[in-house]
Amino acid sequence: MPGWFTTGDPPALLGTRCASCGTYFFPREEALCRNPDCRGRQLDEVELSRRGRIWSYTDNRYQPPSPYVSADPFVPYGIAAVELADERMVVLGQLEPGADVTELRVGQEVELVLGPLYEDDDHEYLVWKWKVLA
Repeated sequence: MPGWFTTGDPPALLGTRCASCGTYFFPREEALCRNPDCRGRQLDEVELSRRGRIWSYTDNRYQPPSPYVSADPFVPYGIAAVELADERMVVLGQLEPGADVTELRVGQEVELVLGPLYEDDDHEYLVWKWKVLA
């Protein structure tokens, strides 16, 4: 199964786009278009917009349950629902460490970055995050 994002410079979320109606999907759709007005079955992999605007946000103060793996000890982090610039779809993700949710505003521009989700003795596991732009 393909990954959810690329790790190149710059990174990008991987989605699919229906060749028939143009609807975007994230996470990827493999079988058929989920648009109820379309019967398309050709779904092309696309890199989604790296920038968007905050649609909503909050902070996570409680450690998520298993199977989610988080840092030990748990450190609270911000979460943002971001409307992607071109696709106009909303993607949820963590905010980059250090983002102060008390200073966030709906409509602020953010950019996709990669950061560690957690590490073990053998590997650093990456996840996409949103970096607030000035």
